[in-house]
Amino acid sequence: MATPAHSRRSRSAAPATGTPPAPRTVLEALLPAEGSAPLALVYETANLAGLEDQPLRLAIRRACAAGDVQQRGRGRAGNVELTAAGRARLARDRVGLALALAQDAGQAPWDGRWHLVALTVPERDRAIRDGLRRELLASGAAPVATSLYVSPHDLSDVLPAAARGATATAVATHLDVRGTTEPRALAEQLWPAAPVVAAYDAVTRALADDERGGAPVPVRQLRLADALERAMRDDPLIPVELRAAPWAPSRARRAWAQRWQALRALPGGAHLYPGWLDEGAGGSRCVPVR
Repeated sequence: MATPAHSRRSRSAAPATGTPPAPRTVLEALLPAEGSAPLALVYETANLAGLEDQPLRLAIRRACAAGDVQQRGRGRAGNVELTAAGRARLARDRVGLALALAQDAGQAPWDGRWHLVALTVPERDRAIRDGLRRELLASGAAPVATSLYVSPHDLSDVLPAAARGATATAVATHLDVRGTTEPRALAEQLWPAAPVVAAYDAVTRALADDERGGAPVPVRQLRLADALERAMRDDPLIPVELRAAPWAPSRARRAWAQRWQALRALPGGAHLYPGWLDEGAGGSRCVPVR
């Protein structure tokens, strides 16, 4: 990958002031969908954003240990690239923002159906059951009974293919959970709005801070990406029809997407998230959701 201009300047440029992004945000920002990224670029970008080498080094080690990233070579002379598992995880994560922005734009209306998934794994296969439970919760499904989960989204494309032999599924247009049947009331009961709304305060603050400018464009982008990732980490992305209007997270995401596109158009603004911005979500970067 070609070295962007900001990285060539970074050894002499002063680190940006303000709260630095998470080390993993910097790492993922520079990992292309295909191919590798030079670690010199990763470290220089992190330093420019105000991060020391050690936190980034630990983030790389953790990503390697998790099987998401593979490192070739040592130190700044090496390279880092996504594994197949890491590429699949990030691809799934990026679907989250694509869905959120489509909902915000009215392009993904709720069809009025509830999708239920029951785990049918026997007790002796507890590891498989626990893994599926984690997948369902990470996908925003809510438990309504022992081993029974519900979502307003069809999760068949999210769960691993092996889950088909370990689950039973159903679709309903009427759902009664402990006496609650009205869709918005059900959404509030199963996915309370308050913590979701509060999480997006970080995005609003990041946008306000960004208006002051001053930092290099890639650093501004990293801060915005980090704020959105934190906000969306526990957002179940419930359709806006099931939330009170106006839905504050939608407003924050739209403002974020507009700012992101404005920064992308500036010199040095097109180098982050190589290969992930070419399609989907109106060209916006889909950061990890959870």
